[in-house]
Amino acid sequence: MRINFSKYQGAGNDFIMIVDAQDRVSAWLDDKKVAHLCHRRFGIGADGLILLKRRAGYDFEMIYYNSDGNQSSMCGNGGRCIVAFAARVGWIKREANFLAVDGAHKGILKKNLVALQMQAVSHCANCGKDWLLNTGSPHYVKLVKNLSLVAVEKEGKAIRYNEQFAAEGVNVNFVEASATELKVATYERGVESETWACGTGAVAAAIVANHVYKQKSPVVIHTKGGELGVKFAKTANGYEDIWLEGGAEWVFDGIIEMD
Repeated sequence: MRINFSKYQGAGNDFIMIVDAQDRVSAWLDDKKVAHLCHRRFGIGADGLILLKRRAGYDFEMIYYNSDGNQSSMCGNGGRCIVAFAARVGWIKREANFLAVDGAHKGILKKNLVALQMQAVSHCANCGKDWLLNTGSPHYVKLVKNLSLVAVEKEGKAIRYNEQFAAEGVNVNFVEASATELKVATYERGVESETWACGTGAVAAAIVANHVYKQKSPVVIHTKGGELGVKFAKTANGYEDIWLEGGAEWVFDGIIEMD
C-alpha cells in the first residue's frame, strides 16, 4: 500500500505530514520506520513526523513523533503546520479546534501565517542561574549576552544529558534579549541536535524574558530558520492566552511505499 505525505516547515522546523483517517498508518508505523523516514540522508528528512487523525468532538487529533522515532510532547511549530495541512486537505477552513498530547488547541490561519493557542503556564522555576518551565514540552532556558558565541550543540547536549535530565530529557534554549526582541537557539531532545527553530522553546523564551526583564507582549523571536511571534497575558495565576504565530509552509508532496 502507498502512503501519501506532505512536507511542511515552520521557521525551518520541518515535518512529514500524513493523513491517517482510518488508523492504517499508525498500525504500520513503529519507531524504526519513523526514524528512517525522518533521516536526512536515507529518508525524507525532517525534525518529526505528524499524523492527522479523526477525533470525536474536535476537528482532528495531532499525533507527533520526534525524529528519533518516539512519540513526544507538544510541538508548537508542528501544531501550526498541521493546521495549515488540515486546511490544505480540506478538513478545516480558517480555524481549527484540535487535540494534541498536552490537551486542546485552537489554530487560526491568517494569510501566510498560522497562530496557535498554547497551554497556560503557571510558573518558571529557578535552576541555578537558569530557568525551567513547561510550555507543552519541558524547557531549560539559559540567558546569554551573545548568542553567536554559544556552542549550541555542545552546551545543549551537556545540559540535556546531565544527571538531572538524562532520563526524561529536556529541550535547551539559549536566549539573547534586547528591548523588544529575542534571539533563540534550541537543542531539542528527540532530535538530539540543534533545530532551526522550536515553537514551544520560543514560548518558553518569551515567558522567561518577561519574568526576568519584564519584556512586554508581543515578543518577536529570531531563530536560525526565521521569525516567530509570541503573545501572552500575565495574570495572578501565571501566563495565559498564549499564542505562537509564524509561517507554516508546504514544501512538497510524495509517496511512501508501505512494506
